[in-house]
Amino acid sequence: MSLEWISRDGKLILSARIVRTFSYGFLSVILAIYLQLVGFNEILIGFVLTATLVNSVIFNVVSSVYADKIGRRKFLILYAVLMIISAIIFFLTTNYVALIIAALIGTINVTGSEVGAFLSLEQAILPQTVSDVKKRTSIFAIYNTAGTFAMAGGVLLSGLPQVFSQHFGFDHIGSIKILFIAYAACAIGALIIYFVLSPKIELHSKNQGTSSSLRDLSPKSRGIITKMSSLFAVDSFAGGFVIQSIVSFWFYTKFGADLTTLSYIFTIAGVLTALSYLFATKIASKIGLVSTMVYTHIPSNILLILVPFAPSFPLAIGLYLARMSLSQMDVPTRQSYLMAVVNENERVAAAGITNTSRNIAQAISPSITGVILSSLAMSAPFVIGGMLKIAYDIGIFLSFRKIKPPEET
Repeated sequence: MSLEWISRDGKLILSARIVRTFSYGFLSVILAIYLQLVGFNEILIGFVLTATLVNSVIFNVVSSVYADKIGRRKFLILYAVLMIISAIIFFLTTNYVALIIAALIGTINVTGSEVGAFLSLEQAILPQTVSDVKKRTSIFAIYNTAGTFAMAGGVLLSGLPQVFSQHFGFDHIGSIKILFIAYAACAIGALIIYFVLSPKIELHSKNQGTSSSLRDLSPKSRGIITKMSSLFAVDSFAGGFVIQSIVSFWFYTKFGADLTTLSYIFTIAGVLTALSYLFATKIASKIGLVSTMVYTHIPSNILLILVPFAPSFPLAIGLYLARMSLSQMDVPTRQSYLMAVVNENERVAAAGITNTSRNIAQAISPSITGVILSSLAMSAPFVIGGMLKIAYDIGIFLSFRKIKPPEET
């Protein structure tokens, strides 16, 4: 595939996305298991996972208000530095307070998909890296495909601690800690990439002014973003019940799956998800962005509800992988759609506000899930998450089916 239609900055953003999400891949699999090994119960694990999502909320709000005033590149650099610091803290200590602080200041990602402030900034930048509006959805598809393939590779690395334990004499906790160093190394790589971005990634028309909050947006955009943020919050609250760390923990607890097996499962899931982004672009060109978001998402949520009722490990894997081949097709389509229906000077705010609503909602769910797993059925998070996600799909269709992006009008 020729990428000549993507600017140098666009290719650098794609590179940073690859490096960063590679590290998210292995961390999302091992973190909950690591915390259990060092002595934390399900509820405490849930609080740590929630802290990582609260970080995303705070940083998205800050980006929405200040990124176009101070500089998008400066914020990307700052977040990469904090990512390095948090990785070092996780490597050096198992103190619960220190880990909570690390989760709050760093961009520790445990969801299996990106939700943090990097995403909001890059989402606003990407449309400026292509000259043809018809390529907007394609750049988002490539962005998500590249990131998901990288994440799948990172997930595969999560089997490395078992190799260290079996063949090199490392204890289980020590072997997992090595991956925190790998996480820091990836953050350094992203930091270097952000340093060489050009001024072209900043807001093109400074005379437009920046829109840093809902009250600064045009009435049309304000209505779209308010409604979309509410629906995204429902989707993310539902997704918080089945983030990758929790699904990993569920397979580990119910079926006794080891880290190597889990790494294979989530790697295959990542590959299927990555390929689905490219199919989403093709489907969207035929039936539209909103229809693609809805018609692919509902079947995936039905499969999600069925996963915990599978009577065997292979069937549970099959249902989960089938779900993952459909569940993320709405990602590049909704990102492209949102950037298309707001003005250029509103993009950072639109991305930041909608992603913040997603992060706030998703930050609540892991703690609730910890309580559910310790007191209710193991299937409950999957059922609750799937039903809420179906409600989100219906809401998106009813609210936005008549609001078309430029290329569909």
